[in-house]
Amino acid sequence: MTEIKKLSIVIPVYNEKDTIEKLLDKVLKVNLGDIEKEIILVDDRSNDGTIDILKDLEPKNPLAKFFYKSQNSGKGATLKEGFSYTTGDYVIVQDADLEYEPEDYKKLIRALYEENAQVIYGSRFSGNYEDMTNLHYFGNKLLTLITNILFGVMLTDMETCYKLMPGDFVRSVKIKSDRFNFEPEITSRILKKGMKIIEVPITYRGRTHFEGKKITWKDGISALSTLIKFRFFD
Repeated sequence: MTEIKKLSIVIPVYNEKDTIEKLLDKVLKVNLGDIEKEIILVDDRSNDGTIDILKDLEPKNPLAKFFYKSQNSGKGATLKEGFSYTTGDYVIVQDADLEYEPEDYKKLIRALYEENAQVIYGSRFSGNYEDMTNLHYFGNKLLTLITNILFGVMLTDMETCYKLMPGDFVRSVKIKSDRFNFEPEITSRILKKGMKIIEVPITYRGRTHFEGKKITWKDGISALSTLIKFRFFD
């Protein structure tokens, strides 16, 4: 049975001045029992005042580690850097907005203990989701369907942020995607490595572009090409 002694939580941050403090507070409050939490925040050169907030939070939160990039390069590049700082047995990504509920870490960890799997995904579509636009709903569904066809699996939410992955894997995998196409690339690499993915239902509340949502239809096209690339050519 898999045992987790330390969970690394990697938080990529870009222009999240309205949510980052509350999000960090939520992550800090999650009680994982005997499992140690390692919280790593990496700012992708925010320009809306987020950096000032992070630097104010830093001395008040000794349990978290703060890193600041010298230039903006995208979510995938930020996660690659964040992964390099981790030391946990397992790693999970936490977006800096409030769309996902950190208390759901417990569901993913429980499934890791109970199921014969190396990777656990938190599925929005088998759980409770709200305020997801039609564009994002159908885009996510289509990309997940294509993933299932290409790799012969039965996932419901390939694009989910909550992916609980072995630390050794994320620290050694060579991620090439710098932007939001990180999600299809990491899924492709997990499946091509023969690692089994189990999904558990999670809670999700989407936000609009007005509220700070950054992903667009162009990222959906990029995700599709990434799936094909890493299934057949890489």
